Amino acid sequence: MTLYAIYDPKPDTVALPAAIPETFSWLAALLPPLFFLRHGLWIELVLFCVKLAALIFIAGFIGADAAWVLYGLVALWLGFAAPGLRRHGLDWRGWVFRGERVALSADLAQLEALA
Repeated sequence: MTLYAIYDPKPDTVALPAAIPETFSWLAALLPPLFFLRHGLWIELVLFCVKLAALIFIAGFIGADAAWVLYGLVALWLGFAAPGLRRHGLDWRGWVFRGERVALSADLAQLEALA
C-alpha cells in the first residue's frame, strides 16, 4: 500500500484528479532532466542544469571522483524529493490539494478520490 497525495484540477477544466505517490522515483534519480520535462518542472530543470554546469566547473578543483560522488548524492536526493517537486509543480499551476489516500495503485487512488 502506498500513500498518494490527491490534487484536483483547476476549476473550469476537465481532468481527472492527480495522484502523486509518496515513493522513491527511479526516473528522477537516473534521468533527472527527463523527469523534469515529463512533469513540466521547467524552473527546476533550469536550476538543475545550472548546478550541473557548476559541478562540472568545480570538478577541476575537487577532482573527478569527488564530482561523481556529489552528482550521485544529488541524484539520490532527487529520487527521494521527486514527489515533493511534483506536488509543488501542481500547486504552482493552480491545482488544489484535496487530501491523502492509501491505495494499491494510482488508479485506485484516483477512483477513491472521484467517489
